[in-house]
Amino acid sequence: MAKLVHEIWLTSDGLHGCVLAGPMGDGARKVMAEEGTPRLLRRFVAESHFEAMTIYNRILGHGPYESDFLVLDTAPYPDAWRDTQESAGVVPDDVAPER
Repeated sequence: MAKLVHEIWLTSDGLHGCVLAGPMGDGARKVMAEEGTPRLLRRFVAESHFEAMTIYNRILGHGPYESDFLVLDTAPYPDAWRDTQESAGVVPDDVAPER
C-alpha cells in the first residue's frame, strides 16, 4: 500500500490547505502563494484520502472527517503516486509518525 507525504499549509489570509508533497502538490501551492507567502505547518503520511483528511482534521482540531464517497476516499493511493513523490526526493521515512 502506497504511503504518501501530505503537507498542511497556512495561507497569508489565514486559511489552511492540505496538499500532497512534491510535484503533485505544486499547483495547489502555487495558488496558495498568489495572495502572499504561505507557511508550511506540518507534514504527515497517509495511505488514502480518507486517512489524510482524518489526520488533517485531528491536527486542526476539527471534528471527524465525513465523506459521501467512502468507497473512493478509503481506496489506497496508487503506487504510481508514491513513485512520483519518491522520484522527487519525497519519502515517508523523512516524516515523523503521528502519535
